[in-house]
Amino acid sequence: MPTIALRESGVVRAYYRSTMNIQYFLELYEAGYRDFVGIQLAGVDLAHHILVGVNLSRSVLKGANLSRAFLTQATLNGTQANWANFSFAKMSEASLVGADLTKASMRGAFAVQADLRQAQLSGADLCYVNLRNANLSGANLCGVNLSGANLSGANLREANLAWAHLTGIRLSGADLNSTCLAAVNLEGAWLNGVDLSGLDLSGVNFKDAKLNGANLNYTNLSAANLSHTTMRGVSMVGANLCNANLTGAVMWHGNLDQVNLCRADLTRAHLGEASLRSARVEGTEFTESVLPAEARAYLYATVQGETRWTRRPARETLDHSLFIDKLLV
Repeated sequence: MPTIALRESGVVRAYYRSTMNIQYFLELYEAGYRDFVGIQLAGVDLAHHILVGVNLSRSVLKGANLSRAFLTQATLNGTQANWANFSFAKMSEASLVGADLTKASMRGAFAVQADLRQAQLSGADLCYVNLRNANLSGANLCGVNLSGANLSGANLREANLAWAHLTGIRLSGADLNSTCLAAVNLEGAWLNGVDLSGLDLSGVNFKDAKLNGANLNYTNLSAANLSHTTMRGVSMVGANLCNANLTGAVMWHGNLDQVNLCRADLTRAHLGEASLRSARVEGTEFTESVLPAEARAYLYATVQGETRWTRRPARETLDHSLFIDKLLV
């Protein structure tokens, strides 16, 4: 049984040292009590229940079922909720600072503006979760599944997303400063306007991703898969694209000054009106690519070596490309 202490204001604050009867917990909530700090609710079934504004900080919810529960503006700071089920729960503006959500499921949850700073989410299932404008700074998201999730405008500063599945994720406007994105899969991701400058994204899969207006200055994209990406107006000054796959990529009006394109594959890539000043093009494949006319003289004077895949002279592949003054309509 819980120990209940009355304050002078008449508001009840409850502290729990052992597992509480779930029915009693719900009765207290219905009676207006919201402060359940440290409660033991491991494995309980709270699916579909309305718990708006509840305070479950430092509680134990390991393996609990909160699917489709209403946890809007709830507080779960420091809560142990590993293996818990929050799928399709309403968690907008909830606070889960430092919570342990290892292997938990938040699939399809609505967690707009939720606070997940320093949360532990490694191995969690966050497919199709809505974390728009959420704060995940410093969170551990290693190996998490965020396929189809919406993190537009989210704060991911210094978060660890290594080995995460990010296919189809929406990250437009997200803050990825000092974020670890090692070995992630960003196929089909929406990254319009995102600042990825200076990050190590070598070998990352960006196939079919949207990177319009993104900042990739001095980013390491060596051996990355950027095939069929859409990168209109992208800035790639000083980026490393050595051995990258850029087949069918669209980089209209892109700034590729000083970029390293050595042994990169630009087959059927569209660089109309892009800037390629001081670009490195040793062994670069240009077959059927669309290139800016103003770069023609520079490319022919600079290109050398053989291409990586077809083993043809790189200069020869330039003869099978198209130089244009203006974008083709």
